Amino acid sequence: MRRRVITSQGRFSFALIISLILSAHQPVFAQPETAPAEPGTPIQTEERQVSDSAIAERVKAIFREIPALENVNVTVQSGVVRLSGTTTDLKATQRAEALVERVDGVVTVENLIKRDVALNRQLAPALEASRTLLQDGVARLPLLVLAVVVFLIVILLGSLLASRTRLWRRITPNEFIAELVATTLRLVFVILALVLALNLLGATALLGAVLGSAGVIGLAVGFAVRDTIENYVASIMLSLRQPFRPNDHVVINTSEGHVIRLTSRATILMTLEGNHLRIPNAQVFKATILNYTRNPERRFNFELGVDADDDPLAAIQTGVQAMDALDFVLKEPPPLGIIQQVGDSNIVIFYAAWMNQRNANFIKSRSLTIAAVKDALETNGFGLPEPIYRLRFDQSAAGLLTAPRDTTAAPERPTRTPKQARIQPQSLDVKPEHHIDDKVAHERREGHEQDLLNESIPIE
Repeated sequence: MRRRVITSQGRFSFALIISLILSAHQPVFAQPETAPAEPGTPIQTEERQVSDSAIAERVKAIFREIPALENVNVTVQSGVVRLSGTTTDLKATQRAEALVERVDGVVTVENLIKRDVALNRQLAPALEASRTLLQDGVARLPLLVLAVVVFLIVILLGSLLASRTRLWRRITPNEFIAELVATTLRLVFVILALVLALNLLGATALLGAVLGSAGVIGLAVGFAVRDTIENYVASIMLSLRQPFRPNDHVVINTSEGHVIRLTSRATILMTLEGNHLRIPNAQVFKATILNYTRNPERRFNFELGVDADDDPLAAIQTGVQAMDALDFVLKEPPPLGIIQQVGDSNIVIFYAAWMNQRNANFIKSRSLTIAAVKDALETNGFGLPEPIYRLRFDQSAAGLLTAPRDTTAAPERPTRTPKQARIQPQSLDVKPEHHIDDKVAHERREGHEQDLLNESIPIE
């Protein structure tokens, strides 16, 4: 009995072990674990398919809001949108295709829209735009009238202010500057009137475009006429600086003459030969100007040579005494003479003296002074030698010199005419000539060009 019980327990234990082994080899179906989502990761939802009918309705609803696309037909199949029909605007065709591509669910677009070239359909947009513009113009008519009134008032105010010529002539140094100020005021008020009128009309963008175009055009024109602008600016500066007066004897670079007038373009001179000379003001402004009239006292000088054996100091004293005896030579500062150069055959002496151009002519005074000093030197025994040249002859030339002379006919000696009586320099007229002055005065009276020279402005 006991042995049997043990056997039953052994069987039970064996069966239990077998069942455990079999259960260990069976697959276990576990639920998959979901990993926690990282922060910021978008939540994935189930993809939603958009139906073709929904796409078609959406596109049609968009096209109904656009007048140019009202006649466009829309068909959708498998996400492919086919557009057909007509439109009057080519840009509307491209716009329709761009709009459809933005609709959700559209795969591609097949654009079959044709342009309607019928006359009535082409004119309809233009007529509609004209009607709209007319309506808008009628609505803006009171504002337009107000803008025109403001424009005219500002222009009139600027013209009245610029027409005060007496005021500007009193304030500015000359008439040229006064006219420049008046012209500038007119231009400023025109621009101000234009800005106010366009601001009232709400066309500030147009104003910016106009001013920008005007700036570009002005820059191009400025480069094209820069010489003219430079000359104009130089005229303004010369009218303010006044480097000379009317009838002044001046030398501008290499041009010499008497000033007739200063215009807005050029400086007009009367040359010493009586000719008109016009020099652009741009050149005058940058030129070296020598004015002989500013200081009436003027020094002249010349050179004379005496024999190398003569006493140069005695020659200087003789010449200075001769110059001092002339009435037109100023006593203060006194005339002078210096040894300029010692040559092989002579000694060059430099003489100088001062004279008053208001009382004597410069050219005549210098000429008579040279004659007086030369006469004084010769009278006192000083020689005025000519250059001496030494000649060398070869043997053939020496033979010619020793050849026998034909004494049958001796040439007659030329008769020398007696010297004329010397004229005293003091007896000659050295008064200043007024012919050029009279011509300049006549030109200033008869000339119709504006003169910018003003006696009230201090000269430089």
